[in-house]
Amino acid sequence: MCGPPTPFKGVGDVFVTAHSSTSWMASAFNLIATTLRGQEVLGVATLSSLLAEMGDESAKVEITRIQGVLTAYTRLDPFLVVERAREIASKEPFKVEGIMRLIPVELVARSRVEEIAASVDLLKDKIPPDATYKVVVEKRHTQLSSRELIEAVAARVDRRVSLENPDWIVLVEVLGGVTGISVLRPSQILSLGRLEPRPGG
Repeated sequence: MCGPPTPFKGVGDVFVTAHSSTSWMASAFNLIATTLRGQEVLGVATLSSLLAEMGDESAKVEITRIQGVLTAYTRLDPFLVVERAREIASKEPFKVEGIMRLIPVELVARSRVEEIAASVDLLKDKIPPDATYKVVVEKRHTQLSSRELIEAVAARVDRRVSLENPDWIVLVEVLGGVTGISVLRPSQILSLGRLEPRPGG
């Protein structure tokens, strides 16, 4: 059984541009969680409890203006949080009640195509030269074009594309005026509807 994640000060820390306003900085987060509509309050309680159990009792979990979407800022490595949450969910599923998906966020940008693409520039080298990738755009409360976003992001990533079975995902989560960006393995997104059964279960 792995121990709790350690405080994280690497690429998982939230990115805020040098010209950000105070209100923009208040939008910083490094986790996105989704819930069923109407279960946002339960989701906040669940995620806050999970993060406290992992060692961050001061994590900030918020209900967004988008139904079924929460954001959180934790001092822990968000990738290790997802890994640990997967382990907890497989053994004690009641501890993740109300949470549908948990997504680590590496950078946060304003929802502008050029800023999102520039953020991807900072992360793209995580993808090895011989690996494949796919751009995934999930957008809510925005008029941004998915096609324009995908084209702008793909122009920054000099790797082979695989739409069916990518080694890596360039994930763009548009939440109204702010966007979370991550470059990650498909397995690094926790979908609680797709948990593997426990051995012997």
